[in-house]
Amino acid sequence: MTVDGDRPLRADAERNRRRILAAARELFAARGLGATLNDIAHHAGVGVGTVYRRFPDKDQLIDQLFEQRLSELVEMIRSAIEDPDPWRGLVGFLERALELQASDRGAKELLFVAPGGLQRVARLRAQMLPLATMLVERGQASGQLRADIAPQDMPILQLMLGTVIDCGRDLEPDLWRRFLAIVLQGLRANPGRPEPLAQPAPPPERIQAVLAAWTPPRHQ
Repeated sequence: MTVDGDRPLRADAERNRRRILAAARELFAARGLGATLNDIAHHAGVGVGTVYRRFPDKDQLIDQLFEQRLSELVEMIRSAIEDPDPWRGLVGFLERALELQASDRGAKELLFVAPGGLQRVARLRAQMLPLATMLVERGQASGQLRADIAPQDMPILQLMLGTVIDCGRDLEPDLWRRFLAIVLQGLRANPGRPEPLAQPAPPPERIQAVLAAWTPPRHQ
């Protein structure tokens, strides 16, 4: 890691930077992006001044965490492309990406709520769309994925299922798995007889509570 283009951080400064990033990631995962730099300093066990020297404002910290998250997603989809079974690779990628969002309250906020979200979406699309195209084309070439599915359908499906994650997080944390199974059945080229859904439907009053938990995105 360097600062000012070419001057490396001292070893202790680099350790602090990593501690700050790890603490921010943990707090954002647990609370969302509402955690402050003071909260992060306390969680990291460093002084507030240390945090502000490394990251003068929270946007810079968010950008660093976004790059980490983007690298993880790129690695996930590359692993899916390398799976000898194209359908298994596709399903595995969707499951892992959604599990990541389910475990991290701040993941979607990094894209859609934090300042600079449009630029982050553009960076995400630039790296992920070519890989998603390969993933979709492999599934279609194998005859397992519907021919009318387009690569740009994939982020919309993830956004749909991500909303289920957000609404059910505190009430029905595994509810998204039921709807992922329904979506996957619809994505198959030759679905055949559907398998029973492993995740049961919650009772009506529970679903009402899940629906009531939805809140519109905040804009900053």
